[in-house]
Amino acid sequence: MIQTGIKAPDFVLEDQNGEKISLNQFRDKSVLLSFHPLAWTSVCSEQMKALESSFEIFEKFNVMPLGINVDPVPSKKAWAENLGLKKLKILSDFWPHGKTAENYGIFRTENGFSERANIIISPEREIILTKLYKIPELPELSEIIGFISRER
Repeated sequence: MIQTGIKAPDFVLEDQNGEKISLNQFRDKSVLLSFHPLAWTSVCSEQMKALESSFEIFEKFNVMPLGINVDPVPSKKAWAENLGLKKLKILSDFWPHGKTAENYGIFRTENGFSERANIIISPEREIILTKLYKIPELPELSEIIGFISRER
């Protein structure tokens, strides 16, 4: 897994609406990359709904949360609609398959998807927090929010 203290690799990925999203477009914000293995699973769904319901808290701390996994854009769009996501952008790391997850050191080549992880990147594009979870484990957002609140 990528280490804290190093420069975060940039990426350009499409969100659920086909909009191109780049890490560098959030130069004035911290960014939370919330990797999840596969859409349409219960834990991944709960992970994204938790980010959506906490979106205003992230905004308060000048953090842009982004969900990210290897599913293609049409699947992401249907899933976002099914979950009722209105604010959260969920990015497709579909092609080249898992390249962004690989760049962050969390792609499971044997499974074809990423680990479950949260990575926080400062406005200066430095990795400031990495947290890896077991695949069936729902990330505890209060821990992430506590970290970003202490950083301010």
